[in-house]
Amino acid sequence: MNTIKIILLSVCCAAVVPAAAQRVYTLDECREMALRENARMKISRGDLSAAEQEKKEAFTNFLPEVSATGIGLKADDGLLQMEVAPGQRMKLVEDGLGIGVTATLPIYAGGMVYNGNKLAKIGVEVGELKLRQTENEVRLTVEQYYWQIVVLEAKLRTVEAVERQLARIAEDVAAAVEAGVTNRNDLLQVNLRKNDMRSTRMDLDNTLALCKMMLAQFIGAEQSAVDVASSIGDELPAAPGYLRTDHDAALGQTPEYQLLNKNVEAGRLQKRMALGEHLPKVAVGGGYLYNDFMGFSQNRFLGFVSVSVPISWKAPHSVRKQRYRYRNALTQLDDGSEQLVIRMQKAWNDLENAYQQILIAANSIEQSTENLRLNEDYYNAGTSTMSDLLDAQTLFRQSRDRYAEAWSQYEIKKTEYLQATGR
Repeated sequence: MNTIKIILLSVCCAAVVPAAAQRVYTLDECREMALRENARMKISRGDLSAAEQEKKEAFTNFLPEVSATGIGLKADDGLLQMEVAPGQRMKLVEDGLGIGVTATLPIYAGGMVYNGNKLAKIGVEVGELKLRQTENEVRLTVEQYYWQIVVLEAKLRTVEAVERQLARIAEDVAAAVEAGVTNRNDLLQVNLRKNDMRSTRMDLDNTLALCKMMLAQFIGAEQSAVDVASSIGDELPAAPGYLRTDHDAALGQTPEYQLLNKNVEAGRLQKRMALGEHLPKVAVGGGYLYNDFMGFSQNRFLGFVSVSVPISWKAPHSVRKQRYRYRNALTQLDDGSEQLVIRMQKAWNDLENAYQQILIAANSIEQSTENLRLNEDYYNAGTSTMSDLLDAQTLFRQSRDRYAEAWSQYEIKKTEYLQATGR
């Protein structure tokens, strides 16, 4: 493993200095910015705010409903006329003003008001859980972008190391060709491999620039592109055993399971509201009336009680409909719980596999490095061909690329497992 450390340190020293216009961000900084500035987060927070307002709106159903009306009248002749004596007519309501204010308070509404408020409260809780889900999605996406950049930069550093080695080999082979020690074909093979490395560098540079722009857009950075502070470590990460938890016990901590439970609660309340919609409604109210249409002022205070009994053929059907939906919610809870536990197990399997891939890749680096050294010695001694040396160099580059990819996948799989288990 010491060989790996030496190679990693030597390659890191050749890192490309980021452009002055690019600010360097840590992974934590990227997460914080994305949770604050990302469009998905803003939309999710807006949905939660709307649910909170809906809850406040539902509470107003406990308060009296107040209405006020006013009317002003001016007619060219009396609206009410009567003959009081031969040749004498009485005219009334030619002009005037009328004002009325009433307030109605529901006493019993079949549970609609009470259950409606509980349903609105569940709506807020669902909004909070969906916000938490969005946070998890945003965090995971940030990590995917972030580690993709780290991997691409690691691959670029590997290409630079290979290019330096090829440049040194090309000088040695050119001198050997000029001295007549070896044939020109070896030099052509080296130059072709140098061209391949230039092409690979161009592809990596373009992909890296695009990934940096995508990360900047996702986290809401002011710059059009950003750079990252992390790099592939020269020490193997700790084994994932310390992250393992009991999956059945962790089920209740996941937002997905809690959403399934809220769906059951909402189904139960909707079933009650469907029944309450067809129950009698009782309300009390009072009001004040004023008018002067008859030529003098009249003031009246009134109180009333209203009872309404809905009569509808659709009542039993709407209740049964909500009952079936409630049963479906219970089924979804059972099925979803099983799927979530399976998801946890899959996330754990993926995490363990990712760690094993790091170990395999690290071992491959050590072996490919030694293989490259031996093939270079053999070529210099004349017991190996240039094709063998270049093949060994390819294996060296591939092993380093796989190590970088395995490292980034391990970091991403850690986040996926923690989120799958509600952490």
